[in-house]
Amino acid sequence: MTAQLDPRGDVAVLVPAAGAGVRLGAGGPKALRRLGGEPLLVHAVRRVAAAPSVSAIVVAAPPPDVEAVRALLAPVAPVIVVAGGAERQQSVAAALAAVPEGPDIILVHDAARALAPASLVESVAAAVRAGSAAVIPVLPVVDTVKEVGADGVVLGTVDRSALRAVQTPQGFRRSILAAAHAGAAAAYLTDDAGLVEKQGVPVTCVPGHEHALKITRPFDLAVAELLLGQAT
Repeated sequence: MTAQLDPRGDVAVLVPAAGAGVRLGAGGPKALRRLGGEPLLVHAVRRVAAAPSVSAIVVAAPPPDVEAVRALLAPVAPVIVVAGGAERQQSVAAALAAVPEGPDIILVHDAARALAPASLVESVAAAVRAGSAAVIPVLPVVDTVKEVGADGVVLGTVDRSALRAVQTPQGFRRSILAAAHAGAAAAYLTDDAGLVEKQGVPVTCVPGHEHALKITRPFDLAVAELLLGQAT
């Protein structure tokens, strides 16, 4: 059944899904790889659409697959699909340009975090709504972290107490994200918070969620398969 988004919601979610995902192995664009019989993108959009505050979802798809992705998502939720770019930043910028008038809170979410729950979407949006210009969900780093030289010799042990692993969705005031992309000079940045940081905007953290793991390697896909029955 197709989800119905609330037109009165103040949140638009951008999903850059044009990446090849070479670390996941052969099999086409990563966002279209299957988890439990359905593409990662379908899982991600379904969970985003379940968040009550979301009024619009814009997906940046691989240019050759725009029509196929539009048809794929039609039974899931009313989604705007645009052609993505060669780099993530270009895909986000293209999706941002397609957001309808209205939503003042923009979330950027990776399709590779296909099991991130609707509650995380709402938590990030609530923090922006409460006054933060930019918000990221994070988890504490639990492994010991070493700084290692080019020769493979340990240079020192990093204090992990101040380190956090960053997830998506990341949330922004619309004007803040638009300004960051308008001035973007580093398309290689892996998240939008990095662009905003370079504009001097403070980024606030909220607790992340264990199910919002990033599916990058075949091992991650296997873990996600195990979590699928628990994820909501």
